[in-house]
Amino acid sequence: MAEARRPVREQMELLLKGCVDVVRADDLESRLGAAAKAGKPLTVKVGFDPSAPDLHLGHTVVIRKMRHFQQLGHRVVFLIGDFTGLIGDPTGKKSTRPQLTREQIAANAETYKRQIFKLLDRDATVVDFNSRWLGALTSEEWIRLTAKVTLAQMLERDDFSKRLAAGEPISLHELLYPVAQAYDSVALEADVELGGTDQLFNLLVGRDLMGKLGLPPQIAMTLPLLEGLDGNEKMSKSLGNYVAVEDAPEDMFGKLMSVSDALMWRYWTLLSDRTPAEVAALQREVASGERHPMDVKFELARTITADFNGADAAARAEAAFRSLHQRRETPDEVPRVGVPASAEPASLVKLLVGTALAPSNAEARRLVQQGGVRVDGVVVSDPFATLDAGAGRSYLVQVGKRRFARLEFAAQ
Repeated sequence: MAEARRPVREQMELLLKGCVDVVRADDLESRLGAAAKAGKPLTVKVGFDPSAPDLHLGHTVVIRKMRHFQQLGHRVVFLIGDFTGLIGDPTGKKSTRPQLTREQIAANAETYKRQIFKLLDRDATVVDFNSRWLGALTSEEWIRLTAKVTLAQMLERDDFSKRLAAGEPISLHELLYPVAQAYDSVALEADVELGGTDQLFNLLVGRDLMGKLGLPPQIAMTLPLLEGLDGNEKMSKSLGNYVAVEDAPEDMFGKLMSVSDALMWRYWTLLSDRTPAEVAALQREVASGERHPMDVKFELARTITADFNGADAAARAEAAFRSLHQRRETPDEVPRVGVPASAEPASLVKLLVGTALAPSNAEARRLVQQGGVRVDGVVVSDPFATLDAGAGRSYLVQVGKRRFARLEFAAQ
């Protein structure tokens, strides 16, 4: 609890940075003060349903807030919802979310445990599974638990009320999700629960249930849903505007350098440990002309890449980026991709998809039409362009700013 000796006001500044909802801030301040006096850390809970194997930087907004609590000496519980994952949180969905199998949940949970320790202190993090208590509840205990929550309370949830009004089905098991998540807080006797803004309803159900069961209600704190690289939609793997936690350092650095100057400040606030005062100071330096926005963006990319890959890897990624983009050099090592030779010309769009330089024909056409594809250094903007596919032909293909491949046609 050494860091907890910092003045409570300073702790509050760090903990509230980037938060949207805090229910209630005065409770948090009181508990921080009491924890410091008693030398007993707060229990801070965050639940993750292992619904997908990969985490991206949008997920780490909440994980970073966990780290802030951890840096102040508090007990952080990374709760894997292996039981609630069987239900599926319907937040933001117009229909019932598909339920995961136990095998999918177990596999995804393992990847989560590997990825979170890129930010969190492995030795100071409690990893738990909510099947430990939810799976142990008897049918009678479930009935008594659900008696603490009313149907009217459940229908206050925005997506439930909208689906009901639209005549869309709501499965009974979906109504159990907020109750199950709330009971997690009871089982852990959480002081604080963190989540995205889409989780506020669930966090408040937990706060309400704890009070009904005679426990001090937890403090509910939400963090915003991070915008993706495009600056418009929230970061999402399906939209392709994401930075994966396990991206190669060069890819992570390059993607972060692509964000707009305006979005850069949002990333500084939510994806770094800089205090609000430090971020504001950077903004003043840019506004006054003391520093160029590009210089500050390099610092941002270096900071975030180092967080996930280490300072040495971040330095190498920066050097590679500067070499490639500022001096327009081709990287020293370009992957060679063998392609079956053909007497007929090969469609450039199909080659991009077939060699994994583009995820789909539509995306490949878009890249070509926007001038994002070069063949032997020349921009190709015709989506119907073809290449001579004769045996022995070789082409250096560049997609975007970071992806290169040497396509080599050979007889099969």
